[in-house]
Amino acid sequence: MKKLILLGLVVTLGVAPAFALAQAQTEEKMLVGQVQSVDETGTQLTLMDGTKLLTPPGAVLRPGALEEGMIVVAMYREENGDKILTKLSLGQSERAPSTPGVSPKR
Repeated sequence: MKKLILLGLVVTLGVAPAFALAQAQTEEKMLVGQVQSVDETGTQLTLMDGTKLLTPPGAVLRPGALEEGMIVVAMYREENGDKILTKLSLGQSERAPSTPGVSPKR
């Protein structure tokens, strides 16, 4: 009986790293960035820092929904070296004061 329990423990420990690795590969990540461009097919979004985000197969970004300079919050997962979008929303951009360094009088 002890050998069976020990064998079960060894098998479980041997599988755990592979399971953890598989789980890490499909883990969602988040980033905030500024839109540089959307390709003409609507399947690829490029951010100002050069990051390229792809839509899932069969999905496209609505034409005109994103414009250059917009801030976006993207959730994605990495598959075969590509960043595949899982969620995309517009971020809030702060309005800069009309004169830098001057705050409004109260």
